Amino acid sequence: MPDIISEADIKLLVDRFYERVNADPLLSPVFNEVAQVDWSHHLPQLYDFWSGILLGTARYRGRPFPKHIPLPISAAHFQQWLALFFATVDAHFAGPVADQAKLRARSIGQVFASRLGQLGRPSVL
Repeated sequence: MPDIISEADIKLLVDRFYERVNADPLLSPVFNEVAQVDWSHHLPQLYDFWSGILLGTARYRGRPFPKHIPLPISAAHFQQWLALFFATVDAHFAGPVADQAKLRARSIGQVFASRLGQLGRPSVL
């Protein structure tokens, strides 16, 4: 199984992951009913975000955390997000960059959970 080494790999990872998210009974309502994500706009931002983290590009310009503050998300949401991300990585990739993707996803989840906890929500990871 290949490692994550190209923009095409990033696109595959993001597309397959969010296909899982959109099919998930816990996560899909948050993304599609509450946040009403415009996927045609959001997916290219996610490609840039993960490309920056995993391939060292510097295209992403944004602040992802503030958009999550008003969402009704709990520990279960973070755990499911992470489980789907890990499953997607493992289904398509293997190697040091794939391992880094999972480490970074866990770290992002922990930071978001911690920051949301500081806003009066319980810590979730």
